[in-house]
Amino acid sequence: MSEPLLVQLVRTLARPIAESDRARARLHLLDWLACVAGARGSLPRHLQSLMVPGEVGRAALAGNMLEMDDVHRAGRLHPGPVIWPTALGCGADGLDRVLNAALHGYEAMVAVGETLDDHHYARWHPTATAGLFGAAATAAALFHLEPGQTVSALANAGSVAGGLWHMRHDHVLTKQWHVLHAVRTGHDAAYMAADGLTGPAALLEGPQGLYAGLCAAPGAMAFPQTWRIHEVSFKPWAACRHAHPAIDCALELRARGELKAPFRVETYADALTFCDRPDPATETEAKFSLQHAVAVIASGRDAAPDDFTPAVIAELAPLRAQVAVAEDAAITARYPAHFGARVNSLELIDTRGDPERPVDEATIRAKMHMLAAWGGLPPEQAERACALALEGDDAAAIIDLLEEWLG
Repeated sequence: MSEPLLVQLVRTLARPIAESDRARARLHLLDWLACVAGARGSLPRHLQSLMVPGEVGRAALAGNMLEMDDVHRAGRLHPGPVIWPTALGCGADGLDRVLNAALHGYEAMVAVGETLDDHHYARWHPTATAGLFGAAATAAALFHLEPGQTVSALANAGSVAGGLWHMRHDHVLTKQWHVLHAVRTGHDAAYMAADGLTGPAALLEGPQGLYAGLCAAPGAMAFPQTWRIHEVSFKPWAACRHAHPAIDCALELRARGELKAPFRVETYADALTFCDRPDPATETEAKFSLQHAVAVIASGRDAAPDDFTPAVIAELAPLRAQVAVAEDAAITARYPAHFGARVNSLELIDTRGDPERPVDEATIRAKMHMLAAWGGLPPEQAERACALALEGDDAAAIIDLLEEWLG
């Protein structure tokens, strides 16, 4: 009988961490801080001050608001909004400790998320489901848990996995609540495991475990030699990740002078499930609209947060009417390993920000400046965030920064 999957997963977390791994984690930390900066005014003030006390809790809610958070394609989930508030909320002072714990969190969250099948993704929000394991692994590393305790932490956190997708049908904050729930639950599971609260090691594959309850045909868990954070993509544009391939194609065509109406978008089936929305009425709906995404680029805009406001939604209605969308079976067959699309005559297999088409540090710095400005912060605050995330070793200073932004 093979060892439980969580036992095998926790063993991989003991692998060495190189400086290049921490350097990659720093980029993801800055990317998350940029998302928080841009969304700092998006939450109701009473919700921030009364229901979710503390700067890390508010940051957990804000980090996913703009749809610009990092993404793992095969897992179809967003690790950054879960992992970074967990890592910063556990009281570590040295940033290297936070970065090491975050690498553990990304690893666990992606490892579990990659095993979740199409049946799961059709009904459940993987950032919420797998996020519980990522948050627990992050907190376990910072609390110095033994391997057995870490297994219990992951198991107990995962035992309450859920997060229904129905919130996609309403203009609500449930998606952000899912992130905060994962952060809090993972933290609490690790904290209690340190005091002896045990959990079932076969929680994933057991007869009444997560796979039995939430999947039809779960995939095999892989244990690569390199840290999975290197597989995670960055998002350059303020829209659902399923709209990014079409945005990328449209930008390429526009640069060539070949983006002309009518527009035909062909892409994978899930992109249509989530983003076939010809008549968006709200900012959230516009970010989940292939039609609006292409219209934004055709109008000369760059898919920044201000391109999804009600005024722009109304202005671009005629252009959206010229966008037709359809599934392409070959593009679907490559998904989710590759998020691709075709707009008119141009097809892209991978999208800017993916490991195959990486963005550099300068791009993440520029994203920080752009979103800080959108969130009403001066350029010196963006530079401060860049210095703290990319060059510093003071986690407490990052907490102070969040307090200033969100307090």
